Amino acid sequence: MAAKRANWLMRNHKWFERHSLILVVGILVVVSIGGIIEIAPLFYLKNTIEKVQGVRPLTPLELAGQNIYVREGCNVCHSQMVRPLRDEVERYGHYSLAAESMYDHPFLWGSKRTGPDLARVGGKYSDEWHRQHLIDPRSLVPQSIMPPYAFLAGRPVEVEAVRADLAALKALGVPYTDEMVAGAAEHLLQQVDVDSDFEAMVDAYSVVAGREGTVIVRNFDGAPGAPTELDAVIAYLQVLGSFVDFSTYEAGDVANRR
Repeated sequence: MAAKRANWLMRNHKWFERHSLILVVGILVVVSIGGIIEIAPLFYLKNTIEKVQGVRPLTPLELAGQNIYVREGCNVCHSQMVRPLRDEVERYGHYSLAAESMYDHPFLWGSKRTGPDLARVGGKYSDEWHRQHLIDPRSLVPQSIMPPYAFLAGRPVEVEAVRADLAALKALGVPYTDEMVAGAAEHLLQQVDVDSDFEAMVDAYSVVAGREGTVIVRNFDGAPGAPTELDAVIAYLQVLGSFVDFSTYEAGDVANRR
């Protein structure tokens, strides 16, 4: 039977070779079947991502920084995914977890590294280092080809626009509460002012994270006044890869799940 089937295929394969339309239809059928087999089961799983303690949605200031980061094309040259390979783990730190990007829209894993991966840059350098690096990259890294972003220091963050960003992400399933959305503008201002009443904001995001200490409150750009785009970008960079406590994390450990 197998020999007869093979002979039949050999005799009729010419239809696929000589008729491109038939070949295209055949490819689409095969790809569709494979896609359904791979994707359909995901709709029936309760959770396809392991939820890890410490992971939370970005604060309004950090979210503004992420939007600026994307606007300026930083994700084109810097990936945000440490792969589970020895050389990457030794250079950048623990390999990336899917849960760390679960609230990102869009996710910024990337596949090109003109500059180093930034998945674990949070807390690696001081705010002063980031300020100088963004203003004049070659003053710190002479071989850098990164353009300067000094203009960020002179641009105030569009505070009111952040509330709309949070509302849109909430509609997509990011666990922002109605209170977080309503207080987005106030929370953004509080995160750069250590003299403000920021405790309620910090507590709200800590509850979502299941771990304290992930919200940083300070003046990131070193200049008084309203938060600038430089504040926002540095605040975003300083939390990248910092949500999960990898000193206690173990893959598959139920105690580390929310």
